[in-house]
Amino acid sequence: MKMVMAYVREEAFEPIRSELLELGFPCVTVCAAQGSGRQEVAGAGGSAGASAGAAVGASAGAAVGAAVGASAPVGELAARRRSYLRSNVKIECAVSDGDAPTIVDTILRHARTGSIGDGKVFVLPVEQAYRIRTGEAGEDTLQAHSRVLAAL
Repeated sequence: MKMVMAYVREEAFEPIRSELLELGFPCVTVCAAQGSGRQEVAGAGGSAGASAGAAVGASAGAAVGAAVGASAPVGELAARRRSYLRSNVKIECAVSDGDAPTIVDTILRHARTGSIGDGKVFVLPVEQAYRIRTGEAGEDTLQAHSRVLAAL
């Protein structure tokens, strides 16, 4: 089993979701996310490609504060710290090993614009999965039952 986890632009989500549904993969988890990657920190004055990839939290604030200059007014520093985070969508889909390439291909095809900020896809091993309601274990827990798929 694999967990395919992707961070994509908001506008890429609907085409991805639609195609996954058509392909028979209705079970996805989606949440709003914010993150940063290779985009340049606003106001950093650094070279192109300066990374804003610090983790969100107290250390991130210090890192960005240093990047934008400690002499800036406090309100301006706070705004700059938030401005380098980009809104995106996190998609998670647990699938059998053989289905992971299909999921990844679908995500890449719809999310790729060729610009910085397109996102990332991660494929992680899943040791075990359990359906809490029924106690089922393993790959039987990964997709909806046939009666649910028939209703779609």
